[in-house]
Amino acid sequence: MEKKLVSIVMGSVSDMPVMKQAAEMLEKFGIAYEIDIVSAHRTPEKLYEFASRAHERGIVVIIAGAGGAAHLPGMVAAISPLPVIGVPVKSSNSIDGWDSVLSILQMPGGVPVATVALNGGKNAGILAAQIVSALDNGIRSKLLLYKQEMKEKVLEASRTLDS
Repeated sequence: MEKKLVSIVMGSVSDMPVMKQAAEMLEKFGIAYEIDIVSAHRTPEKLYEFASRAHERGIVVIIAGAGGAAHLPGMVAAISPLPVIGVPVKSSNSIDGWDSVLSILQMPGGVPVATVALNGGKNAGILAAQIVSALDNGIRSKLLLYKQEMKEKVLEASRTLDS
């Protein structure tokens, strides 16, 4: 069984469509991950247990997504020594997603959370891969290839416009 390096958590199953994007990117780069629902408001004991022990299980980065008040990423960052990537999710009870964005973005000094765009699960997965790649040349090579492929797609689209 491959050692899980990234943990993806979300506040509700309704966040899954966005958080699945992060999982897909980790799969693309061959990074093992775990995924779970951990609500800051409905399961605070589970949140504390998860955040305080993730590093002991070999996790190196946490991706935490939440909608509405979006306390999950900040609470995980308050407890865990690991880097946390926050994914604001536009939810049914959201104020166009701004409440989630600001709740994750505006952390107090000493409790950083790297924040991606609203519904930015894909970028969260890529950022997690970049963090893992700092110590894994194989992952770094896959990221370099991915960036080259993106570049080639843009150049091809440009050439198509010219014709």
